[in-house]
Parts: sequence; structure tokens; C-alpha cells
Amino acid sequence: MTTLEFSYSLDRLTRSLKPFALRLTKDRDDANDLIQDTVLKAFTNRDKFSDGTNLKAWLFTIMKNTFITNYQKMLRRATFVDTTDNQHYLNSGKTKVENQAYGDFALEDIQHSIGHLDPSFRTPFMMHFKGYKYEEIAQHLDIPIGTVKNRIHVARKKLKENLSIYKYD
Repeated sequence: MTTLEFSYSLDRLTRSLKPFALRLTKDRDDANDLIQDTVLKAFTNRDKFSDGTNLKAWLFTIMKNTFITNYQKMLRRATFVDTTDNQHYLNSGKTKVENQAYGDFALEDIQHSIGHLDPSFRTPFMMHFKGYKYEEIAQHLDIPIGTVKNRIHVARKKLKENLSIYKYD
């Protein structure tokens, strides 16, 4: 493939890169930068492209690898070296690491709160949680479908009140 043909094909396929770039970066300007980097790398490395292979797939691979490389660079920039005698590497920024204990406490509280629901609310709620449809729950419990919906709603409301400590702002 000549340079002119390659350049024409590259220009034609550039539009199809935009949705993928937006999905990766979640930002229009960053997506445009990523597309520009991808096209530049593809053009400078056109000698590595084999005729008869899928140019679009090659461009998507370049874009994905460029995004990963840029993301890793960004993470490295957010890391600084502690110059004390211990030489620890610390991540800067507002990150927090949670251990499994928090999740275990939450799960215990959820199970406890569900266990303390009145059985008339707990049973339809748990059946719905397990994937049963409203109609199936109504038939199984021999109650009207409106009652099933109401009991599930009330159970959710009570659980939300009891577990309000876990509410995210």
C-alpha cells in the first residue's frame, strides 16, 4: 500500500475511532487527543502494517494500547517517592482503600435488618430478590398482586430506613 493510499484509508477510518475513544476516556477533548495520538502513531508506523490485514482493527489496537500507556503514565505521575530512610512509595491523592471488614459488617447489618422484617413483608421481598415475578409471588402466597407490590415496597422502605448509615452522599 502506498503512502497516499494508506493516508486516504487512515483518513476514512478516523471517524469510526471516535465512539471507541469516547468510551475509553469519557471526555470529548481527551477522546480527540487519543484519536490524534492514534493516527500519528499509525502514520509513523505505517511500514509495520501488513497489506491485506484489517486496518481498522490495527487502529483500534493502537488506540487501546495508547490509552493504556497514557493511563499508566498518569498513575505514575500521581506517585511520589518518600525520601526518608525507609524509601516507601506512596500514592498521592484522595484515594482510600477499604478492606473486606467493612463489607462484612454491612452484609451482617443487611441480613440482620432483613431478618427483623415482619414475615408478611420478608417473604415476598426475598422471593422478589431471588428473581420471582410479582405474579409468581402472588400465586405462591395466594394474595393479590397489588398486595405483593405493596409489601415489597414497604420492606424496601423499612430496609432503607434501617440501613441509612450506609447511604452514599
